[in-house]
Amino acid sequence: MDWARFAQQMAAMARDLLAQESVDATLERITHSATELVEGCDAAGILVLHGTEVETLAPTEQLVVDSDELQGRLSEGPCFEAARTLQGERVFRIADFTEANPPWPAYADRARTLGIGSMMGFLLFTEDEEFGALNLYSRKPGTFTEASELAGWLLASHAAVAFSSARSHAQMEQAVATRHLIGEAMGILMGAHNLTEEQAFDALRRFSQEQNIKLREVARRVCEQGGAS
Repeated sequence: MDWARFAQQMAAMARDLLAQESVDATLERITHSATELVEGCDAAGILVLHGTEVETLAPTEQLVVDSDELQGRLSEGPCFEAARTLQGERVFRIADFTEANPPWPAYADRARTLGIGSMMGFLLFTEDEEFGALNLYSRKPGTFTEASELAGWLLASHAAVAFSSARSHAQMEQAVATRHLIGEAMGILMGAHNLTEEQAFDALRRFSQEQNIKLREVARRVCEQGGAS
């Protein structure tokens, strides 16, 4: 591998990731970067665990979705293992699906029928958060080398930071939008029922608690009804 050229590509990719306008766009750039930068990688995606439920983000092919669903059903596999591992190994790999007695045998046996020859799973993490796993797939057995693993690990490290940044930005935007929506709803209640700001907010919060509905949703309904009247 030409490591000088790879370093230049990684630097350009890192800048590109931070320039994306949404979390989805960031994730898509991450997985497409994997197929571009990691030698032998035919497909990529991000597996996230919600309890025992598996979610696939930004898959480059249907193969990725099928593999994640299989790992979820069996509760095993390199990417599933990477996503739920909080300590120890950060990279999980099946180098050759044609070998006898592979790791995660139940998954490996069924994954061969999907056309997977080899794969790797990298934990996506920052200092204080665990996200899931970046999955890299090849249709050929024995494709991924130590150089491929190092390249994938470097990509996953950059990707986790970019993912965290994009998600934090999206959460901040949502918080601002929510605050604006609640303020608008309070204004409607204050005008319609001659309430103070505190009374209007208490009314929204009380309805939210009594009906077990998020405050944002309560505010949205008030705004829609107020606009229709």
